[in-house]
Amino acid sequence: MLSAVISVICILSALWSIFAGTTAETAAALLDGAGRAVEVTLSLMGLMSLWSGIMAVLREAGAISVLKRILNPLMRRIFKEPCEEAVACIAANLLGIGNAATPLGIEALTKMQKGSSVVTDDGIMLTVLCCSSFSIVPTTVLALRRGADAAVMFELFPVIWIVGLVGTAVAVVSVKLFCFLIKIRRRGR
Repeated sequence: MLSAVISVICILSALWSIFAGTTAETAAALLDGAGRAVEVTLSLMGLMSLWSGIMAVLREAGAISVLKRILNPLMRRIFKEPCEEAVACIAANLLGIGNAATPLGIEALTKMQKGSSVVTDDGIMLTVLCCSSFSIVPTTVLALRRGADAAVMFELFPVIWIVGLVGTAVAVVSVKLFCFLIKIRRRGR
């Protein structure tokens, strides 16, 4: 569906440039944009590789186990049975490296499911937390802004933190509420 929408937008843009007489400018913008997209993609790949490597080193060094012990009181309020992989996934999201958190999240979900085909409450919570992820250091945003040669880099942090905290709080409360309502409904049957 999304590819169809993008195709229609591209076709309408091309037709508009023909009727408006701006075909040369549109072609130049298209080529410049494609080149810029490659530059930004390469810079993001470098950033994701760096942070994925750092997370692997931290995990091998036992830093994630230490982080799990520190975060255990909070994690016990959110998850019934927090696992080390879930802590690593959340830590990666806190650092703003959601792409590095993806393999950790898959590993954590596999462990949380324990071979079952039915998703657990902890699995739902982890998925929602990864999607709503609050970031202390939004590295992907910084990399994208740097790739776009933005003049303002760090001034956005307070807004990102506020929105991230509110979004994460709403996500956690919503999951807890819906899981509770589903349990009540199942007991009533």
